[in-house]
Amino acid sequence: MPDSQDPNLADSYLNDKDSIKNIVIVALSVCFVCAIVVSGAAVSLKPERMANKALDRNKNILIAAGLFEQDVTQLSEIDSLFEKFQIKIVDFEEQRFLSDVEAEAAGINAMTYDQRKAAKDPASSIALTKKVDIASIKRRARYSVVYLLEKDGELDRIVLPVHGYGLWSTLYGFIALEGDVNTVSGITFYEQQETAGLGGEVDNPAWKALWPGKTIYNSDHKFSLRVIKGTVNPNSPNANFQVDGLSGATLTSRGVENLVAYWLGDNAFGPILKDLEG
Repeated sequence: MPDSQDPNLADSYLNDKDSIKNIVIVALSVCFVCAIVVSGAAVSLKPERMANKALDRNKNILIAAGLFEQDVTQLSEIDSLFEKFQIKIVDFEEQRFLSDVEAEAAGINAMTYDQRKAAKDPASSIALTKKVDIASIKRRARYSVVYLLEKDGELDRIVLPVHGYGLWSTLYGFIALEGDVNTVSGITFYEQQETAGLGGEVDNPAWKALWPGKTIYNSDHKFSLRVIKGTVNPNSPNANFQVDGLSGATLTSRGVENLVAYWLGDNAFGPILKDLEG
């Protein structure tokens, strides 16, 4: 330490490049420059991130509908297949599809609507009671996007966004139904953080391949699909309503059953699907 009685030595110490003052100035300068670089990169890369997000969404919708080809990887190719779908907005409160004019009046663009963000906003969502919230999502947005595929003027597929809690995380995905809106065409999960090799097997193609052909509702339009513990007995009269559970992942399996039951139940898409069934 410099002698506090000697002003020359004190000035020399303060001006030393290794002084606390200079270290702090250099550190703040570096942080400032890094912040500018990171912010600039985030802004410049935003269009690319949005394009990749749309690519992943469209690809998962195609996978659920059974229309995705493994050699299709380019955005243009996926978009070309995705263009076959009609994108509609569902109003859960009124239990119906909105017309394009009504959706626009509600301030919703079907191509850019963020349902997850809307669910966090009390102005555009509702809080779910424990009795209703079997998927443990806490809040549900009033509106949802759905994807319709027609063939020869008739409904061929409908793809619905679904999510719910597993063991460690919220699983986000899509489930597709055939034109009878009662037979599963496919299911996929694009975001989850379940245990690798156990609950994480929800994204295993072999397990997802067990879903197509399964039946959702019984003759009274009551949700009847179950993800059972163990393997489905093909000779069981309920086999068509059952899917093999994930080995060693009972809670994740139950979470998948619950999230499908909620979103295809009376408090979400159920009434809309019943109307489509006619």
